[in-house]
Amino acid sequence: MSAYLLYTFLAGLVALILFINVKYPCFLDELRYSIIVIGIGIRTGKFKKQKPYYTVLDRFLEQVKNLPNKTFIIFEGRTFTYSYADKESNKVARALQKHTDLKEGDIAALLIGNEPDFVWLWLALAKLGCTAALLNTNIRSKSLLHCFSCCEAKVLVAGADLRGVVAEVLPGLKTSGVRVFVLGQDTGVEGIETLSGNIQEASDQPLSVQLRANIKASTPALYIYTSGTTGLPKAACVSHLKMWYASYVQSFAGVKSNDILYLYLPLYHSAGFLMGLAGAIDRGLTIVLKRKFSASQFWDDCRKYDVTVIQYIGEIMRYLCNAPKKDNEKNHKVRVAMGNGIRVDAWTEFLDRFGKIHICECYGSTEGNIGFINYIGKVGAIGKEHYLHKMAYPHALIRYDTEKEEPVKDSKGFCIEVPRGETGLLVAKIGERSQFQGYAKNKQQTEKKILKDVFVKGDRYFNSGDLLLIDRDGFVFFQDRIGDTFRWKGENVATTEVADHLLMVDCIEEANVYGVKVPGHEGRIGMAALKLKGNMDFDCRATHQHVKNFLPSYARPKFIRLQAALDVTGTYKQTKGKLAEEGFNPSIVKDALFFLDDSKGYIPMTQDLYDSIAEGKLRL
Repeated sequence: MSAYLLYTFLAGLVALILFINVKYPCFLDELRYSIIVIGIGIRTGKFKKQKPYYTVLDRFLEQVKNLPNKTFIIFEGRTFTYSYADKESNKVARALQKHTDLKEGDIAALLIGNEPDFVWLWLALAKLGCTAALLNTNIRSKSLLHCFSCCEAKVLVAGADLRGVVAEVLPGLKTSGVRVFVLGQDTGVEGIETLSGNIQEASDQPLSVQLRANIKASTPALYIYTSGTTGLPKAACVSHLKMWYASYVQSFAGVKSNDILYLYLPLYHSAGFLMGLAGAIDRGLTIVLKRKFSASQFWDDCRKYDVTVIQYIGEIMRYLCNAPKKDNEKNHKVRVAMGNGIRVDAWTEFLDRFGKIHICECYGSTEGNIGFINYIGKVGAIGKEHYLHKMAYPHALIRYDTEKEEPVKDSKGFCIEVPRGETGLLVAKIGERSQFQGYAKNKQQTEKKILKDVFVKGDRYFNSGDLLLIDRDGFVFFQDRIGDTFRWKGENVATTEVADHLLMVDCIEEANVYGVKVPGHEGRIGMAALKLKGNMDFDCRATHQHVKNFLPSYARPKFIRLQAALDVTGTYKQTKGKLAEEGFNPSIVKDALFFLDDSKGYIPMTQDLYDSIAEGKLRL
């Protein structure tokens, strides 16, 4: 009788869940999300109670114990097990310990590309209780010195291929008393020491946990530099707690321990390091490590190594969709793609072209204290609000004046939260769980990201700098960066919306929209840098007709600039600053320029036209 009652109860429970799921299609996804969030909360709570704090390094050592012979990294045909990585990082740590005075709490900078040595060095520094500053391998001279000085590192370790880059700034580094090492054999440069020989001679025995006995949840684990789309890069502090939170993206994406991750994003960036490497360590994955992204080799690599999980950022998905079509495009094992920055058209085309792949789009920033995950899979959304998430990380969208570049206040001097369906500036409350640790040695920039007295006297919120929209179902949509949105003829123009419309024109492969100043006019007028599809000319008539049909007059790009390739950062984000600065003057810009004549459409931009605009003879 008891068995009958149990079966009846279970059958009724299943029927109830199915009924609820039919009435509320997102119910099972919401339930799964809730279970994961609660599990993460319990887990991170346990980590905080341990002394020293349980870090991603401790999880790695646990994986070494449980999975010593499992392949950890595959790199250019070579395989490295978890055990090998542990022993090699022990040797690196002992070499650094012997030949430098690094100790717990010190900072060492890494200038190394995507290769196993990067991973061994980071693990070694973590074993010594040190913080790693991850330098962008694309920066040079003044910017490199700036990034180095931000974090006050005692030691710099560079890859063998970046020896020349280091030599250029060596005098500046030596003035600061920095020890400079490169991987590889004899450097041939006075003042630069080789580290490889010291590593080979070192013992691979484990290091004492006492070397990192004072690590806490809030202790800086890394310094990761902002991409520098505006101004010089800033060193964002990433605590051990935040490192864990970022790694959990893989949990929400449905990544399993037997998955194989294709990691080509730069390890110096938060997406590659935190979501990729740290997340893979937590789940005990095998990583296929690639030096850099290659659209032509992408799917061949996925097939060769049986890749099941990929990452993306910025324009990567569009690059894959723009690659020549092949017959075997759906012949792969990839089932999950996680990342941020995919546009709606590329999202749809990617799924149509490459098969049923679960895309887990998310939102966040290296320095920020708030993030969203699109755990439902709704095309175009960067996330979805959830009551557990909002309870743990209080946030709001507030009304923002793009002309004055400041939040709108009510009669009492407080910010105004926008209703569902309206665009607003995302702000997140700063608290114990949602900390904002700011930028290294940059109090001014840190303070600029903090809004005070937002809703009540004394509260403090992180200013994301992003304009978002939350619809009535709770889905979150990215609208624009506050610095990218511009105002023309009294109206706000969202650059992402205009770019999405331009990409619908048949001849256009990539579009980057920005505002430019015009003498004698208030605000900024729209301009677009375009990359055309292979062997296609700029179709002036079709482009004009499309923007005329789909965009209001104030949002139509008045100027077009054709480029062979659009400038992006090392993490594939489009840059606008230099383009906006160069403007539309044919004597400065050597690329082909076009001007939107309301009666004729897009016509070639000439010096005479520019002079007429600059002198106020031709009003826009």
